[in-house]
Amino acid sequence: METKKKYQAEMAFFTLLAIFLASLVTSNLIFQKFFTWSPFGWYTFELSVGILPYPITFIVTDIISEIYGKKRANQVVYIGFVASIFTLGIVILANYAKATVWSPIDDATFTHVFGFTFIAVGASMTAYLVAQLVDVQLFHFWKKLTNGKHLWLRNNGSTFSSQFIDTFLILLILCYFEVIEWHLFTSLLINGFLFKVLIALIDTPIVYFSVWLFRKKFGLKNAMEKLDF
Repeated sequence: METKKKYQAEMAFFTLLAIFLASLVTSNLIFQKFFTWSPFGWYTFELSVGILPYPITFIVTDIISEIYGKKRANQVVYIGFVASIFTLGIVILANYAKATVWSPIDDATFTHVFGFTFIAVGASMTAYLVAQLVDVQLFHFWKKLTNGKHLWLRNNGSTFSSQFIDTFLILLILCYFEVIEWHLFTSLLINGFLFKVLIALIDTPIVYFSVWLFRKKFGLKNAMEKLDF
């Protein structure tokens, strides 16, 4: 690959990585607020606002898996893990720092909003690491099985499975530590998984367009080729 295109490919990768990290860290920080959503009228989702940016992480890893390969996708997953732990350290430090008497946010309010962050990040990271690694593995399993054809199959097949694992594990841990009450487990599992399935179906055209754009830009001839630098 020529130097200019190599630089562009690296910048595109780092842009995707930035989007991934921003989505992951944000989802961990805002998870305590819940909302309802009725897109079809006959069914109402009850969801954490943390679920809004989180599916973007799976879109990004699927694009990176397709264009840059399995090794790069796994690197992104591990970098996301480190970024989340680092964020957790900052939140813990901020929570221990005593607020001034004139601070707009006092200690009690800050602790109320971020007090469960340690448990949330722990639950999220456990679920995230397992789910993302499963997503990458399944994505390349389907890619190899179909000889690089049917992007929609590996995109949705890997995401559906990994998103269920992610939703199940994080709710299990949050309920165990009494952050969320046990009687909400089943409804939140169903709501969370169905929402993620819906988003996965919606994001399929986005993944197709992104992959097409990358392949056209960097001259990749078939679905089994990848950028390697």
